[in-house]
Amino acid sequence: MTIEAGPTGALRIAPSILAADFGALADAVRAIDAETDWLHVDVMDGHFVPNVSIGPPVVQSLRRYSSRFFDCHLMMSEPGRYLEAFKDAGANGCTVHVEVGGTASLIRDARSLGLRVGLAANPDTPFEKVAPYLGDVDLLLLMTVFPGFGGQSFMGDVMPKVTLARREVEDNALEVDIEVDGGIDVRTAPIVVEAGANVLVAGSAIFARPEPLEAARAIRVAATLAE
Repeated sequence: MTIEAGPTGALRIAPSILAADFGALADAVRAIDAETDWLHVDVMDGHFVPNVSIGPPVVQSLRRYSSRFFDCHLMMSEPGRYLEAFKDAGANGCTVHVEVGGTASLIRDARSLGLRVGLAANPDTPFEKVAPYLGDVDLLLLMTVFPGFGGQSFMGDVMPKVTLARREVEDNALEVDIEVDGGIDVRTAPIVVEAGANVLVAGSAIFARPEPLEAARAIRVAATLAE
């Protein structure tokens, strides 16, 4: 089954399963399906970031319960070793961090596997580090927290970088989505959309709420009003 990402530049809500109840993950994902465009899968190796999350087996298990686009964010020191495993498990897109190096090779490897290719940058990584690769990727993920743990506060000083990225994408007519991840909720969703982001990753603001579906819907409404 081929699962498409959808038109580049369209507003998307991508709930992060990092904040979901892993003991009932399938139920959690199905509960918010109606307000989910992509499903964001945070993968942490305990080396690139000081935390460990999930790997290909969980992706493979979850794939049976969701037909959404799986947007896998590889917070890993050696993502190249696992790209094929994530593809085989059911990932549709994989995003690697520019900070780990070997970026051109990682992009080529992901592309050769038929993955949609993303490149991520931490809050303190300057735009100049990712700019040379914009024409080679499908998605640019600009972190609005330092990766590793959910529930962190939104870093508004990343917004000029989001705006710069959007300007570069539009000025060069690039087919690149701009994604933000970290502290996204009904208050910050309009801020990031106004800055130029179109894919919004939200974890705690959805899954930690009493009514996750309604929480996801509220974020979508807030983001849509800012478009």
